[in-house]
Amino acid sequence: MQRFVLVFLALLVGLFTFSQLPWGQRWFVEPFTTGLASFCTALVSLFDAEVATWGKVIQSTRNGFAIEIMAGCNGVEAMIVLASAVLAFPSTWRHKLLGIGLGFVAIQALNVVRIISLFYLGQWSLTAFQWFHLYIWQALLILEALLFWLIWLKYAPRPGGNGPDKAMASAAGLG
Repeated sequence: MQRFVLVFLALLVGLFTFSQLPWGQRWFVEPFTTGLASFCTALVSLFDAEVATWGKVIQSTRNGFAIEIMAGCNGVEAMIVLASAVLAFPSTWRHKLLGIGLGFVAIQALNVVRIISLFYLGQWSLTAFQWFHLYIWQALLILEALLFWLIWLKYAPRPGGNGPDKAMASAAGLG
């Protein structure tokens, strides 16, 4: 347990530091966030043609309301927490990579719902937007990372067998 905590904390500090360094921001966080904004806009455009994206900004061309996806709103922090926990836990590399990959998809799927809901919530009520943005959605993303990690742990390979690893791959449609 002590090894897990130390490795988890070291990875957490290292990955958060990387994400905050100027070159980490420029080469990873900013392009990822811009891509996330474009992806959300593409989804919204399927049912609302009056939306546009400029970099990290999603704007309604109907009423001018816009949101900018900033650090802390792109799901990177939740993914860092999950990846640190998965990598720190003793398991096979296959199981770790599968956990990180599926966790990324799960966290970003919820984050896309979050961004789109906040885009429309802000057009309806700025008070509700602020409340959901600062309290509800932030907590839900971190809670999702924790719950995903606990589910991932359930399928962690046991000593002397790799049955749970195969079960997780099967559940993901990979085995």
